[in-house]
Amino acid sequence: MDREILRQIIHASGIFILVLGIFLNPQVLILLCIIILVLSEMVFILDKYYHIPFFSDILTNCKRHDDERGFLYFFIGIIGTLYIFRFNMAIADAGILMLILGDSASTIIGTRYGKHKLPFKSLKSFEGSLAFFFVSFLSALTLLPLVPVLFGALVGTITEAYSPIDDNIPVPIISALAITVVIYWL
Repeated sequence: MDREILRQIIHASGIFILVLGIFLNPQVLILLCIIILVLSEMVFILDKYYHIPFFSDILTNCKRHDDERGFLYFFIGIIGTLYIFRFNMAIADAGILMLILGDSASTIIGTRYGKHKLPFKSLKSFEGSLAFFFVSFLSALTLLPLVPVLFGALVGTITEAYSPIDDNIPVPIISALAITVVIYWL
C-alpha cells in the first residue's frame, strides 16, 4: 500500500475519538486524548532505540521523516477544539471531522490528481482543496445545519491550504470558530 494512503487511513481513524465522544463527557475525552498523546510520544521516542512490535512497523511504514511530529499536532488540534468548543459538542465534532476526513481527502486527492497549484502555495493543489471542502462539508452536514457548515468548510479549506503552521492545529479550531460565529452571532 502507498505510504501516503496508509498515513491518511491512520489519520482518518481518528474518527474513534468522535465515537468515544458519544459515551464520554468532553473532560474525559480530553483527558483520554492527552493520555494517547503522551503514550504516542513515548512510543515515538522509544522507537528510535528499540523495536516495538506493531508500533515500530507502523512508524516505519508511515513516517515521512525522522523528526516528524504530525501526530503531536493532530492531537493538540483535537484537544484544543474539544476544550474551546465543549459547550457545543456538535460544533467541536464538526471541526474535528474536517480535520480527520477533510484533511485526509485533500492529501490523497491532491497528491494523486493535483495538477493545478494554489497561488502562493506550490505544495497545495486546487484539486486537494476542493476535496477538503466537499468532504468537510458533507461530513459536518451530518451534525449541523447547511449554512454554518458551508461557512465552516470554506474557512477550513482556506486554513488547510494557507496555514503558516502545521494545519492539524488550526483546521479544527478555526473551522469550529467559523461555525460558531454563524450559529451564534449571525
